[in-house]
Amino acid sequence: MSGNSGEEGNLKTAVARTIKWNVIDRVSSQVLYAVTGIVLARMLSQEDFGLVTAILVFQAFASLFIDSGFSSALIQRKDPTRLDYSTVLWFNLGTAVVLYIILFFASPWIATLFGGDERLIPLARVMFLSFILNASAIVQTNMLMKRMEVKMVAVSNSVGLIAGSVIGIYMAVTGWGAWAIVWQNIAIASVKSLILWLTGGWRPLYAFSMESLRSCFAVGSGVMVTSFLNTAFQNISGFFIGLKVGLAPLGYYGQADKWSKMGVMSLSQVLTASFLPLLSKVQDDEERYARMCAKTHRFTAYLLFPAMGLLVVMAAPIFHTLFGTKWDPSIPLFQILLGQGIFTVLMLLYRNFILGLGKAKLLVVTEVVRDVTAVVAIILVLPYIGLETPESPVEGLKYLLFGQFIASALTWGATLYYVIRLTHRSLWAYLFDLAPYCVLTALIMVPCLLIGQLDVHPLAICVMQGLTALALYLGCNYLMRSKIQRDAIAYFRGRL
Repeated sequence: MSGNSGEEGNLKTAVARTIKWNVIDRVSSQVLYAVTGIVLARMLSQEDFGLVTAILVFQAFASLFIDSGFSSALIQRKDPTRLDYSTVLWFNLGTAVVLYIILFFASPWIATLFGGDERLIPLARVMFLSFILNASAIVQTNMLMKRMEVKMVAVSNSVGLIAGSVIGIYMAVTGWGAWAIVWQNIAIASVKSLILWLTGGWRPLYAFSMESLRSCFAVGSGVMVTSFLNTAFQNISGFFIGLKVGLAPLGYYGQADKWSKMGVMSLSQVLTASFLPLLSKVQDDEERYARMCAKTHRFTAYLLFPAMGLLVVMAAPIFHTLFGTKWDPSIPLFQILLGQGIFTVLMLLYRNFILGLGKAKLLVVTEVVRDVTAVVAIILVLPYIGLETPESPVEGLKYLLFGQFIASALTWGATLYYVIRLTHRSLWAYLFDLAPYCVLTALIMVPCLLIGQLDVHPLAICVMQGLTALALYLGCNYLMRSKIQRDAIAYFRGRL
């Protein structure tokens, strides 16, 4: 018994350290990303952002084939060998080179899809070089995550973003337009990969094992198909907006999508990177696995609901503080995407619960549900996505995003069904994990909405809303003797 207690204590210490560095990584990265994003959003046009958003649709799909889910399989596997890591690295690099060649020659076709704008051709050919750069760092990153040693991942991300920020801002100031965003991305990928190779202390074998690759396939194929369907869902809106409405509305959507993902994906990445290695270590102990799933679920709800709820309320003053009124049409899109982000984070967490048990193929079913409902929603609103009103040039895009919000909600329910079966916890148990934090967030949003009506500088509104929400949320949880809050504070202090 004492052995299990000691082992669980060591796991908690490792998780606390991992969360600490993941939080440092996310906070520092998002601050740097935000500063650069603010400068670029003020200096570049809606069409500049539309051009890059169009390229990113194809880049997102191509990136999936590069990783193929095998790196996730290495994290899930208990004891991957040096040959396993080497094989996945060479596979990733080979796939990246092949995809780059294909997309290099397909760039004119991509430009034709988006109104024949030939500016897309050279932009795409340079941007797609990031495939190869990112492929070289995937195994290094996952190896550190597997060992729950993410300090250098955080350092490489931050230094890469600093380099990218300097280059992106300089090029925006000197009039390079969309090229500023392209070279920013290339710089980030180059610096991150270089740092990980110089500091990782690992070198691959000059060997490739089909047996090793096949052994990763059971988990990796499920992850790849799931990721492909998930990426299709995440990018289908941008594709149809660019195809049917134009580059300027795509720019408004791209800004809303980028800034909403800063919150949504940062939170999900902290939880994913922190908890999947832990869950994989106890996958053979059903009772401990269910207990850890319950605790991570409550911990996620404790962070997720107030973060997303507050951002929804603060959307207008945040945008006005950062950009003036230039990007006002993006605000309602940003709010809808944040609401959808709640389901996104929960689904990614549930994905870890399923993946930790090596049941990756179940994820395909849930993603099929989401993609089917997403396509149905798009078909229903497609005639209206170009709708504009004097008050809102993106009125039709709201309908489009509401449809995707509903698709995410349905997929959340389908994913929860499988999680209940695998973890042997009841539906009421999972809902009870979420309910207190959801209700409390709704209550603290009321005074924040009232503050938003004050006729003061938007920055002052942001500060007052943030401090009010923080004080009320922490205070109410303290009065309710929330164990999760005590544990959360202890996690962030690294004392568990």
